[in-house]
Amino acid sequence: MDKVELIGFVAGILLAVSLVPQVIKSWQTRSTKDMALSWSLINISGEILWIVYGVYLDSSALVVMSSIALVMNIFMVALKLKFG
Repeated sequence: MDKVELIGFVAGILLAVSLVPQVIKSWQTRSTKDMALSWSLINISGEILWIVYGVYLDSSALVVMSSIALVMNIFMVALKLKFG
């Protein structure tokens, strides 16, 4: 793995991990009233496009980390729909 891919993985880990506290808080409090559904849907769209872009660049870091962030965002939308 070259240095650029390593930077990509580190960046992706930081972005994916940044969603964890919100997921945990929303799960524990059973409340997502302060979360904008539109933000999540826009973010999901962006993550999908990053995955497609990463595939075209043949960047495993971009594809893997964007996929993890996508799963976290989808989970947040599910919590939003469940707990409103």
